[in-house]
Amino acid sequence: MFGTVSEEKEVNVPASEAWKVYGSLQLADVVRQALPGLIYKIDLVQGDGGVGTVLELFFPPGASGLTSYKEKFTVVDDEKRVKEAEVVEGGYLDLGFTMYRVRFEVIEKDGISNNQCITRATIEYEVKDEAAANAAAIVSIKPLVNIMQAAADYLQKKLQQ
Repeated sequence: MFGTVSEEKEVNVPASEAWKVYGSLQLADVVRQALPGLIYKIDLVQGDGGVGTVLELFFPPGASGLTSYKEKFTVVDDEKRVKEAEVVEGGYLDLGFTMYRVRFEVIEKDGISNNQCITRATIEYEVKDEAAANAAAIVSIKPLVNIMQAAADYLQKKLQQ
């Protein structure tokens, strides 16, 4: 079974500024500092933030039912402002998923002012038939919405400095 879920957030900063966070390892730092109840530790396993970078994310005990997983950046497109990461070890793969991909996009907002953008988070997943019944309970866009909010707060605070 294949599924997808997506959410958008309007942010009052230029897309170029938002991408500086989303398109780099800085997003991991923002998440770690702003959302310790979501992810309490992120280790850089390999890479520099570009395609091929592998991060290991650790979750607080009991927070999500997951303990950790490794994700690999498969797309980091500075021109289109798109970053994709796929789980490559542990986590969702241990729960019957054959693919679990997260995509962040920073979209320039049309209009007179270029001081706003839209951030979009998308989860795409594929799950084995025998685990499909549990997929709806496991897949949630809410953590990514929280990440987008934390990034928006960080960017707006930085802009005011």
